[in-house]
Amino acid sequence: MDRPAAATRREELLTRLAQPGTWDLAVVGGGATGLGVALDAAARGFQVVLVESHDFAKGTSSRATKLVHGGVRYLAQGNIALVREALHERTTLLHNAPHLAQPLAFVMPSYKLWETPFYGVGLKMYDALAGKAGLGATEFLNRRETLERLPTARAEGLKGGVQYWDGQFDDARLALALARTAATRGALLVNYCPATRLLHENGKVTGVACQDAETGRSFEIKARCVVNATGVWVDQLRQQDGEATQHPVRPIVAPSQGVHAVVDREFLPGQHALMVPKTADGRVLFGVPWMGKVILGTTDTPRGDLAREPRPFREELEFILGESARYLSRAPRREDVRSLWVGLRPLVKPDGSDGESTKKLSREHTVLVSRSGLVTVTGGKWTTYRAMAEDVLESCFGAGLLARAPAGVTANLPLIGAPAPGATPTSISAPPGLHLYGTEAAQVGQDRELGGGLTAAMVRFAARHEYARTVEDVLARRIRLLFLDAALAAGLAEEVAAILQAETGVDPKLAAFRELAATYTDLPL
Repeated sequence: MDRPAAATRREELLTRLAQPGTWDLAVVGGGATGLGVALDAAARGFQVVLVESHDFAKGTSSRATKLVHGGVRYLAQGNIALVREALHERTTLLHNAPHLAQPLAFVMPSYKLWETPFYGVGLKMYDALAGKAGLGATEFLNRRETLERLPTARAEGLKGGVQYWDGQFDDARLALALARTAATRGALLVNYCPATRLLHENGKVTGVACQDAETGRSFEIKARCVVNATGVWVDQLRQQDGEATQHPVRPIVAPSQGVHAVVDREFLPGQHALMVPKTADGRVLFGVPWMGKVILGTTDTPRGDLAREPRPFREELEFILGESARYLSRAPRREDVRSLWVGLRPLVKPDGSDGESTKKLSREHTVLVSRSGLVTVTGGKWTTYRAMAEDVLESCFGAGLLARAPAGVTANLPLIGAPAPGATPTSISAPPGLHLYGTEAAQVGQDRELGGGLTAAMVRFAARHEYARTVEDVLARRIRLLFLDAALAAGLAEEVAAILQAETGVDPKLAAFRELAATYTDLPL
């Protein structure tokens, strides 16, 4: 039986936050990593609190390429251990949240005779590494079979192709499912409550101070262990810790920017994704069917700043459209882009690295424990969030910050909304709708549609049970319309704002969302 949705009335959350006492674990950061740590710790019986400066998954964790994957390119780099771990975690994720993460077939078209056997052999190795965790066997395709799967692939010069299997998911709703599942296990999670400083006593971290962004009310959270899981922003808290304890630290993150352009499904119809393993400059290009649209991407560009809403560079958009033109019979143009968005990856610098080349930076995660006891985790990728959480807790145990508790509790822990085994959920490639709520669909209820698959009932559910406070929370992350069609999202914003205002009684930030939505259609010149 599915667990009932927990109410997320902010007054009750803040009342719990203000209660005296000492938590076992305080997590700073509400992205995939922090939420994964909170869920794992709560499932093991620890008392857990998590604070997030903005909305859950506002940063990198809602801006992925939407792939649950083992990492084909990491296999080419010889990183067998990373691929094997990711393939194992891929299966776990698809099992625990089948309404939000599902298998997807990819086709790699070949325009040179050597490409099919070369890449096919590599993908057979990918299958072998997956073993029983495989989602389907790699197939060698002739020209006709390739065009059947990718009917809009450029036919001129096409020799054949290779089909292999990976997964796709709804990253923001998966993050929300982690948060809400952790809440059912007793964890307290509060968004829009930024950590303002670490608490120290005798050179040791003893908690974190935070402030409610809506009221300005301040809180001091005492905790036996504090985890810094703020993604590309981890160095900010690390620097503060170093200054407080007079132990200077070196930055460990070199952000990389990934740009994604969303176009209509007519450019890539069907249920297969396009994968180009090596573009003109050596990067990978994906065309992924997702929620009624197609995501084209991604880039991998070093970025020095840490903007909350990074914008694409002109050459990045040109790269995506230009490379798409080499592989699609009808290439998308600038005017076909429905939404253009950017994510920052927290790549980890090797010792002595200047972070200038993303190819030399680690895609693996790193866990550090400072002299004060601050536990920092960064790097990695969405697919391995659960394994990362286990590594974080192992570090907490090893440092003597928490009493050891058995691992593996989340390996077979269905996330909220997950249907029973054997059920056939609606494809994530389909346009958004009630199916994304899984077994909670009946609780959401039927109501008038506002547009793009969004109903008034979904907005109310977001406010009552999904921590939503603003128009952006609803249209960007509870339902993904900002990422799918920014103009449509802007057109729905006023009605969404009215429902939210009635539900929460606070300013839903309508004007701010309209400004944001405009940037998702503002293509760099």
